[in-house]
Amino acid sequence: MPKHPGSQRREALREQLRLPEGERIDLAGYDARATPGAPDGKQAGLADTARSGRRLARLQERLWAAGTAGDRRRLLLVLQGMDTSGKGGTVKHVIGQLNPSGCRIKAFKAPTEEERRHDFLWRVRRALPEAGEIGIFDRSHYEDVLIARVRHLARPAEVGSRYGLINDFERSLAEDGVTLVKCFLHISPEEQKRRLLRRLDRPDKHWKFTPDDIEERALWPAYQEAYELALERCATPYAPWYLVPADRKWYRNWAITRLLLEHLRELDPRYPEPGFDLAECRERLLEQP
Repeated sequence: MPKHPGSQRREALREQLRLPEGERIDLAGYDARATPGAPDGKQAGLADTARSGRRLARLQERLWAAGTAGDRRRLLLVLQGMDTSGKGGTVKHVIGQLNPSGCRIKAFKAPTEEERRHDFLWRVRRALPEAGEIGIFDRSHYEDVLIARVRHLARPAEVGSRYGLINDFERSLAEDGVTLVKCFLHISPEEQKRRLLRRLDRPDKHWKFTPDDIEERALWPAYQEAYELALERCATPYAPWYLVPADRKWYRNWAITRLLLEHLRELDPRYPEPGFDLAECRERLLEQP
Protein backbone atom coordinates (compact mmCIF):
# COMPACT_ATOMS: atom_id res chain seq x y z
CA MET A 1 0.00 0.00 0.00
CA PRO A 2 1.34 3.51 -0.82
CA LYS A 3 2.66 5.41 2.17
CA HIS A 4 1.17 8.68 0.87
CA PRO A 5 -2.63 8.36 1.15
CA GLY A 6 -4.87 11.18 0.03
CA SER A 7 -5.26 13.90 2.63
CA GLN A 8 -6.64 17.34 3.17
CA ARG A 9 -4.81 20.18 1.43
CA ARG A 10 -4.84 22.12 4.71
CA GLU A 11 -2.32 19.66 6.16
CA ALA A 12 1.21 20.92 5.62
CA LEU A 13 2.80 19.09 2.71
CA ARG A 14 5.99 18.61 4.66
CA GLU A 15 4.07 16.54 7.19
CA GLN A 16 2.76 14.34 4.39
CA LEU A 17 6.13 13.86 2.68
CA ARG A 18 8.37 13.75 5.73
CA LEU A 19 9.98 10.37 6.34
CA PRO A 20 9.84 8.93 9.85
CA GLU A 21 12.96 9.33 11.96
CA GLY A 22 14.85 6.26 13.07
CA GLU A 23 12.58 3.79 11.28
CA ARG A 24 13.46 1.25 8.62
CA ILE A 25 12.76 2.64 5.16
CA ASP A 26 11.46 0.39 2.38
CA LEU A 27 11.38 2.41 -0.83
CA ALA A 28 9.38 -0.30 -2.58
CA GLY A 29 6.47 0.66 -0.32
CA TYR A 30 6.26 4.20 -1.73
CA ASP A 31 4.40 4.87 -4.98
CA ALA A 32 6.57 6.97 -7.31
CA ARG A 33 3.45 8.09 -9.23
CA ALA A 34 1.55 9.23 -6.15
CA THR A 35 0.47 12.87 -5.81
CA PRO A 36 -0.08 13.42 -2.06
CA GLY A 37 -1.65 16.76 -1.22
CA ALA A 38 -1.72 17.92 -4.84
CA PRO A 39 -4.46 19.84 -6.65
CA ASP A 40 -6.88 17.81 -8.76
CA GLY A 41 -4.96 16.93 -11.90
CA LYS A 42 -1.95 18.14 -13.86
CA GLN A 43 -3.39 21.41 -15.17
CA ALA A 44 -4.52 22.48 -11.72
CA GLY A 45 -1.10 21.51 -10.40
CA LEU A 46 0.69 23.59 -13.01
CA ALA A 47 -1.48 26.62 -12.25
CA ASP A 48 -0.94 26.24 -8.51
CA THR A 49 2.82 25.88 -9.03
CA ALA A 50 2.85 29.19 -10.89
CA ARG A 51 0.92 30.94 -8.11
CA SER A 52 3.08 29.39 -5.41
CA GLY A 53 6.19 30.32 -7.36
CA ARG A 54 5.24 33.99 -7.28
CA ARG A 55 4.71 33.82 -3.52
CA LEU A 56 8.00 32.00 -3.14
CA ALA A 57 9.83 34.68 -5.12
CA ARG A 58 8.45 37.41 -2.85
CA LEU A 59 9.58 35.54 0.25
CA GLN A 60 12.99 34.92 -1.28
CA GLU A 61 13.41 38.65 -1.85
CA ARG A 62 12.55 39.30 1.80
CA LEU A 63 15.06 36.69 2.95
CA TRP A 64 17.77 38.18 0.76
CA ALA A 65 16.95 41.71 1.93
CA ALA A 66 17.05 40.60 5.57
CA GLY A 67 20.48 39.09 4.94
CA THR A 68 21.86 42.49 3.97
CA ALA A 69 20.93 43.79 7.43
CA GLY A 70 22.60 41.06 9.46
CA ASP A 71 19.96 38.30 9.48
CA ARG A 72 22.07 35.12 9.34
CA ARG A 73 19.27 32.82 8.27
CA ARG A 74 19.40 31.00 4.95
CA LEU A 75 17.92 27.90 3.34
CA LEU A 76 19.62 24.89 1.77
CA LEU A 77 17.70 22.63 -0.63
CA VAL A 78 19.38 19.25 -1.02
CA LEU A 79 18.28 17.22 -4.06
CA GLN A 80 19.10 13.53 -4.21
CA GLY A 81 17.74 10.79 -6.44
CA MET A 82 18.58 8.25 -9.08
CA ASP A 83 19.61 9.39 -12.56
CA THR A 84 16.71 11.05 -14.45
CA SER A 85 14.75 11.62 -11.23
CA GLY A 86 14.70 15.33 -11.99
CA LYS A 87 17.37 17.10 -9.96
CA GLY A 88 18.32 19.33 -12.88
CA GLY A 89 14.68 19.77 -13.86
CA THR A 90 13.87 20.95 -10.35
CA VAL A 91 16.62 23.55 -10.56
CA LYS A 92 15.30 24.72 -13.93
CA HIS A 93 11.57 24.81 -13.19
CA VAL A 94 11.45 25.57 -9.46
CA ILE A 95 14.57 27.59 -8.74
CA GLY A 96 14.19 29.27 -12.14
CA GLN A 97 11.27 31.20 -10.65
CA LEU A 98 13.61 32.95 -8.19
CA ASN A 99 16.05 35.85 -8.44
CA PRO A 100 19.37 34.16 -9.32
CA SER A 101 21.29 36.82 -7.40
CA GLY A 102 19.92 35.39 -4.17
CA CYS A 103 20.59 31.75 -5.04
CA ARG A 104 23.76 29.67 -4.85
CA ILE A 105 23.55 26.52 -7.01
CA LYS A 106 26.11 23.73 -6.84
CA ALA A 107 26.06 20.51 -8.86
CA PHE A 108 28.43 18.03 -7.26
CA LYS A 109 30.39 15.83 -9.65
CA ALA A 110 33.14 13.32 -9.00
CA PRO A 111 35.64 14.93 -6.59
CA THR A 112 38.66 16.65 -8.08
CA GLU A 113 42.24 15.87 -7.08
CA GLU A 114 42.24 18.84 -4.72
CA GLU A 115 38.94 17.76 -3.13
CA ARG A 116 40.24 14.22 -2.57
CA ARG A 117 43.07 15.65 -0.50
CA HIS A 118 40.53 16.85 2.09
CA ASP A 119 37.76 15.21 4.09
CA PHE A 120 34.55 14.53 2.19
CA LEU A 121 32.72 17.51 3.69
CA TRP A 122 35.38 20.05 2.71
CA ARG A 123 33.96 20.82 -0.71
CA VAL A 124 30.44 20.95 0.72
CA ARG A 125 31.36 23.61 3.28
CA ARG A 126 32.80 25.76 0.49
CA ALA A 127 29.48 25.68 -1.39
CA LEU A 128 27.13 26.59 1.46
CA PRO A 129 24.75 29.55 1.04
CA GLU A 130 25.63 32.87 2.61
CA ALA A 131 23.27 34.84 4.84
CA GLY A 132 19.98 35.57 3.06
CA GLU A 133 20.62 33.12 0.24
CA ILE A 134 18.87 29.98 -0.92
CA GLY A 135 21.41 27.28 -1.66
CA ILE A 136 20.66 24.37 -3.95
CA PHE A 137 22.70 21.18 -4.03
CA ASP A 138 22.24 19.00 -7.12
CA ARG A 139 23.63 15.88 -5.44
CA SER A 140 25.49 16.53 -2.21
CA HIS A 141 27.53 15.11 0.66
CA TYR A 142 25.20 12.11 0.50
CA GLU A 143 27.06 10.85 -2.55
CA ASP A 144 29.76 9.79 -0.08
CA VAL A 145 27.42 7.23 1.48
CA LEU A 146 25.67 6.33 -1.79
CA ILE A 147 28.02 5.86 -4.73
CA ALA A 148 30.92 5.33 -2.29
CA ARG A 149 29.01 2.41 -0.82
CA VAL A 150 27.73 0.93 -4.09
CA ARG A 151 30.98 1.34 -6.00
CA HIS A 152 33.20 0.43 -3.02
CA LEU A 153 35.10 3.71 -3.26
CA ALA A 154 35.85 3.66 0.46
CA ARG A 155 36.22 1.01 3.13
CA PRO A 156 32.90 -0.15 4.66
CA ALA A 157 33.95 1.13 8.10
CA GLU A 158 34.76 4.55 6.63
CA VAL A 159 31.42 4.75 4.84
CA GLY A 160 29.68 3.67 8.04
CA SER A 161 31.30 6.46 10.04
CA ARG A 162 30.10 9.09 7.60
CA TYR A 163 26.44 8.89 8.63
CA GLY A 164 27.30 10.25 12.06
CA LEU A 165 29.59 12.88 10.58
CA ILE A 166 26.79 14.01 8.27
CA ASN A 167 24.36 14.28 11.18
CA ASP A 168 26.85 16.33 13.18
CA PHE A 169 27.51 18.54 10.18
CA GLU A 170 23.82 19.15 9.53
CA ARG A 171 23.20 19.87 13.21
CA SER A 172 25.92 22.53 13.11
CA LEU A 173 24.28 24.08 10.04
CA ALA A 174 20.88 24.19 11.73
CA GLU A 175 22.40 25.81 14.81
CA ASP A 176 24.02 28.42 12.56
CA GLY A 177 20.72 29.47 10.99
CA VAL A 178 20.49 27.14 7.99
CA THR A 179 17.09 25.62 7.25
CA LEU A 180 17.71 22.28 5.54
CA VAL A 181 15.16 20.96 3.06
CA LYS A 182 16.38 17.53 1.97
CA CYS A 183 14.37 15.99 -0.86
CA PHE A 184 14.71 12.47 -2.17
CA LEU A 185 13.22 12.37 -5.66
CA HIS A 186 11.64 8.92 -5.80
CA ILE A 187 11.46 7.54 -9.35
CA SER A 188 10.45 4.06 -10.46
CA PRO A 189 12.78 1.89 -12.56
CA GLU A 190 10.15 1.79 -15.32
CA GLU A 191 10.00 5.58 -15.54
CA GLN A 192 13.78 5.85 -15.46
CA LYS A 193 14.01 3.46 -18.41
CA ARG A 194 11.50 5.55 -20.39
CA ARG A 195 13.44 8.74 -19.70
CA LEU A 196 16.76 7.19 -20.67
CA LEU A 197 15.26 5.90 -23.92
CA ARG A 198 13.93 9.40 -24.64
CA ARG A 199 17.44 10.74 -24.25
CA LEU A 200 18.60 8.28 -26.90
CA ASP A 201 15.70 9.09 -29.22
CA ARG A 202 16.04 12.89 -29.11
CA PRO A 203 19.16 14.59 -30.55
CA ASP A 204 18.70 17.53 -28.16
CA LYS A 205 18.95 15.09 -25.22
CA HIS A 206 21.98 13.08 -26.36
CA TRP A 207 24.31 15.28 -24.31
CA LYS A 208 22.52 14.13 -21.16
CA PHE A 209 23.23 10.46 -21.85
CA THR A 210 26.34 8.39 -21.28
CA PRO A 211 26.77 4.63 -21.71
CA ASP A 212 27.67 4.57 -18.01
CA ASP A 213 23.98 5.27 -17.33
CA ILE A 214 23.19 1.71 -18.42
CA GLU A 215 25.80 0.29 -16.07
CA GLU A 216 24.53 2.42 -13.19
CA ARG A 217 20.96 1.31 -13.86
CA ALA A 218 22.07 -2.33 -13.51
CA LEU A 219 23.02 -1.47 -9.91
CA TRP A 220 19.49 -0.31 -9.05
CA PRO A 221 18.96 -2.71 -6.12
CA ALA A 222 22.27 -1.72 -4.53
CA TYR A 223 21.47 1.99 -4.89
CA GLN A 224 18.01 1.50 -3.39
CA GLU A 225 19.58 -0.19 -0.37
CA ALA A 226 22.14 2.61 -0.05
CA TYR A 227 19.41 5.24 -0.20
CA GLU A 228 17.29 3.40 2.36
CA LEU A 229 20.21 3.40 4.81
CA ALA A 230 20.96 7.09 4.23
CA LEU A 231 17.31 8.08 4.61
CA GLU A 232 16.99 6.02 7.78
CA ARG A 233 20.21 7.08 9.47
CA CYS A 234 20.21 10.75 8.51
CA ALA A 235 16.59 11.74 9.14
CA THR A 236 16.69 14.01 12.18
CA PRO A 237 14.43 16.65 13.75
CA TYR A 238 16.76 19.43 12.56
CA ALA A 239 17.32 17.96 9.07
CA PRO A 240 14.42 15.70 8.04
CA TRP A 241 14.12 13.90 4.72
CA TYR A 242 11.16 14.46 2.41
CA LEU A 243 10.28 11.74 -0.09
CA VAL A 244 8.92 13.37 -3.25
CA PRO A 245 7.28 11.01 -5.78
CA ALA A 246 8.98 11.97 -9.04
CA ASP A 247 7.46 9.91 -11.85
CA ARG A 248 5.15 12.84 -12.61
CA LYS A 249 7.31 15.87 -13.34
CA TRP A 250 4.51 18.35 -12.72
CA TYR A 251 3.94 16.92 -9.25
CA ARG A 252 7.66 16.93 -8.42
CA ASN A 253 7.88 20.63 -9.29
CA TRP A 254 4.67 21.46 -7.43
CA ALA A 255 5.73 19.58 -4.32
CA ILE A 256 9.18 21.13 -4.03
CA THR A 257 7.79 24.60 -4.69
CA ARG A 258 5.29 24.03 -1.88
CA LEU A 259 7.91 22.64 0.49
CA LEU A 260 10.11 25.69 -0.02
CA LEU A 261 7.12 27.98 0.38
CA GLU A 262 6.10 26.35 3.67
CA HIS A 263 9.60 26.64 5.10
CA LEU A 264 10.06 30.27 4.06
CA ARG A 265 6.65 31.19 5.43
CA GLU A 266 7.71 29.73 8.75
CA LEU A 267 10.94 31.74 8.67
CA ASP A 268 8.86 34.84 7.88
CA PRO A 269 11.80 37.05 6.81
CA ARG A 270 11.16 40.79 6.98
CA TYR A 271 12.46 43.71 5.00
CA PRO A 272 14.98 45.58 7.17
CA GLU A 273 14.16 49.00 8.56
CA PRO A 274 16.05 51.80 6.80
CA GLY A 275 19.15 53.04 8.57
CA PHE A 276 18.63 56.60 7.38
CA ASP A 277 16.11 59.43 7.58
CA LEU A 278 13.52 58.83 4.84
CA ALA A 279 12.04 62.31 4.99
CA GLU A 280 15.45 63.98 4.89
CA CYS A 281 16.53 61.92 1.87
CA ARG A 282 13.29 62.67 0.05
CA GLU A 283 13.74 66.39 0.71
CA ARG A 284 17.29 66.33 -0.60
CA LEU A 285 16.23 64.55 -3.78
CA LEU A 286 13.37 67.01 -4.39
CA GLU A 287 15.82 69.92 -4.07
CA GLN A 288 17.99 68.59 -6.86
CA PRO A 289 17.28 69.68 -10.44
